Amino acid sequence: MSPEFTVSGRIAKPVEEVFEAVVDPARLSGYFTTGGAKGRLAVGAEVTWDFHDFPGAFPVHVIDLVPNEKIVLQWESADGASDEAGSYNTTVTMTFKPLEDGRTLVSIHETGWRDTAAGQKASYNNCEGWTGMLAALKVYLEHGINLREGFYK
Repeated sequence: MSPEFTVSGRIAKPVEEVFEAVVDPARLSGYFTTGGAKGRLAVGAEVTWDFHDFPGAFPVHVIDLVPNEKIVLQWESADGASDEAGSYNTTVTMTFKPLEDGRTLVSIHETGWRDTAAGQKASYNNCEGWTGMLAALKVYLEHGINLREGFYK
């Protein structure tokens, strides 16, 4: 069975504000992409997410997007695959659900790694990264703080 995971968190802001903080590159750069994000998330777009604390800019392909409900992305796996099969993408699905108390439940599901030790390790690393992203998103929207600044380096 290929590695996959889902992480979730509740953010005390309306779904429209939470969704916009993910799709808008300026806002995403304020709490997640420490080197900046280039390009607004839209169906068919290829945007770039850069992380100064994990060197390199990563192309991100937007597969599907339903405003205030869902974003589906693909990006290259981080398992260092260099065998004859070459590199491959994983799929990230983010869902946004308004809650009765005015908060938003954000869930992030990632799948598609090869069923190898390297694929498993990469999935664990991304699970940690997405959990950190949700925590950083919460603190950014609720308190205006960039939680990632200085966290990894």
